[in-house]
Amino acid sequence: MYNSVYDFAFWKITGPPHQSRNTKAAFPSGCFPFMTCQDIDVGYWVVKAFRVTFVGELGWELQVPSYAAVQVYNLLKEAGKEFGLRDAGMQTLNSLRLEKAYRDFGLDVDNTDNPISAGLGFAVKLDKPGGFIGRDALAAIKAEGVPKVRMLQFLLKDPEPLLYGNECLYLNGTEVGHLQIGGYGHSLGGAVGIGFAELDAPLTTAIISEGTWEVEVAGERIPATASLKPLFDPKMEKIKS
Repeated sequence: MYNSVYDFAFWKITGPPHQSRNTKAAFPSGCFPFMTCQDIDVGYWVVKAFRVTFVGELGWELQVPSYAAVQVYNLLKEAGKEFGLRDAGMQTLNSLRLEKAYRDFGLDVDNTDNPISAGLGFAVKLDKPGGFIGRDALAAIKAEGVPKVRMLQFLLKDPEPLLYGNECLYLNGTEVGHLQIGGYGHSLGGAVGIGFAELDAPLTTAIISEGTWEVEVAGERIPATASLKPLFDPKMEKIKS
């Protein structure tokens, strides 16, 4: 998957402090844990560094003021030369995040979906002090138990066909939904996509793992693996190391 070249370049210009010419910040996991944010100096500028990743590997995201973008970019490119660092486009990022089944709001899910069905219930605190708009409706959905509509990740068992989105999903020969988006998963060795499947009964883990899944590609049904968890690094070990 993502080979962390960007992160090596970032590490080279940022830390450890005694090895860096461009910052005083330190970036080992013990100093900068997963899902935390720090203000750091890069070159002459202070930027926000987020210990998160959109591509499923150890990494950071930088929030850079527009007036500092050129210098920060140039520092990263210069530091990354020895690692073969090069720019990557959105298709690359999309392929990587699909392997991790990361949701893209506005593309995969929107305000007509609920986080329980979308597999994002972990990101919602129903006991948040003071509550939030829609809290009671969401609590009622959660109280119903296993959803009848669930967002799943799919990997085609044939490495040749491609997925783009809107392909129909079949479970045991019956159409049950469609993909929101698809792309090629180079680490998984086949086309991968995420989409909602819907049954008249709860869509349990047993049904998902034991059922026969197919994705229709250009009029042909291709056998597929369906999963609630990311098929790449399901235990999130890479991004937390």
